Amino acid sequence: MKYDVIVAGGGWGGCAAALEAAVQGASVVLLERTDMLPGTGLAGGIMRNNGRFTAAEEMDALGAGALFALTDSISRHKNIDFPGHRHAWLYDVGKVSGVLERTLAESGVHIVYGSRIIKAEMDKERLKAVISAEGTRYEGKVFVDATGTAGPMGECARYGNGCAACVLRCPVFGGRVSLCGLAGVKEKAGRREDGGTGAMSGSCKLMKESLSAGIQKELEEAGAALVPVPDSLREDHLSAKACQQYALPEFARQLVLLDTGHAKLMAPWYPLRKLRCIPGMENARFEDPYAGGKGNSIRFLAMAPRENTLQVKERPNLFCAGEKAGPMVGHTEAIVTGTLAGFNAVRRLRGKSLLTLPGSLACGDIIACAGEALEQEQVVGKYTFSGSAYWERMQRMGLYTTSREEVEKRVEEAGLTGIFAEK
Repeated sequence: MKYDVIVAGGGWGGCAAALEAAVQGASVVLLERTDMLPGTGLAGGIMRNNGRFTAAEEMDALGAGALFALTDSISRHKNIDFPGHRHAWLYDVGKVSGVLERTLAESGVHIVYGSRIIKAEMDKERLKAVISAEGTRYEGKVFVDATGTAGPMGECARYGNGCAACVLRCPVFGGRVSLCGLAGVKEKAGRREDGGTGAMSGSCKLMKESLSAGIQKELEEAGAALVPVPDSLREDHLSAKACQQYALPEFARQLVLLDTGHAKLMAPWYPLRKLRCIPGMENARFEDPYAGGKGNSIRFLAMAPRENTLQVKERPNLFCAGEKAGPMVGHTEAIVTGTLAGFNAVRRLRGKSLLTLPGSLACGDIIACAGEALEQEQVVGKYTFSGSAYWERMQRMGLYTTSREEVEKRVEEAGLTGIFAEK
């Protein structure tokens, strides 16, 4: 089978890359090793919080607002606040897969589920084709690696607490395989501040019906519930989390629960025996990961060296998106990188110059900052529009705004209004 653009990995980054490449008129196949989209977006659900609002509005002004409109349309709660975060929108993780699948299919993206890439055919430095575990050969002109950086099971055992039966579902569909790795690219692993390798996913889900009636009501009505934790039952996970925007003291002193369809517990794990001693949580049970009382997936194990165009270095027809593109955390961040990767993949296909988003836009600035981090011997920091060091940078540089008019002006001044929507 032959395609213009082959995208490996159906998380938010891969979906954004496939959609943008299709918008640009290319024939596109999206290869996803599991049976659902969009990867960790099945367990996430948080959009538009803090600087992610600015980034979403930038992408809309750039002509790539479709996926943000999609999550907006299935949001259970809008403009809610929780510790350290303002004006968050929470989409329904139970609805996102079907809605996203239909959106991509209607745009002309061919989706192949259960397709785990195990081999890459090369022509010198260029990718020529990929072969899936079931033996299907996909020949392409340009490729996008959005396979992520988490797992497989052995890595979660080596650097974490073992397989927690998380949303990646490696035992059923096989562990993550890196397209960049198959193409001979030397990837980099992130480091924690304590010197450990990678970082642990930042949240897990509780069955909402297992919580007290009072907590359920608060979640349904307000979108968030804060449950005080006695000193003797506290767990300190702050330094282990990939999502450093939630590494705040408020998340240790209390359980922060968000309503994304399930009750999203903002902690990578919580011992079930301790959890059930907290008032209102006596019958609590985990949804995903099912072993959430012990651990979660380990991420940032395979990031690709790349240009700010998201072309992988020394591989002229290979681009990267999502966490593969550097230590960036979050759905919004993945959609930003995926869109640029898909756009530039088609630019390369047409023989045109590649686009680098300017630093006058938050979307361009974060890609450049994460790119600089990848150049370091050890990649320690994490970058996200919604918290930690990059969120502080956004505010310091005056990039954060909730004004649609201001965002449109910045994009217009950069000469990029609607560029991602142009054929």
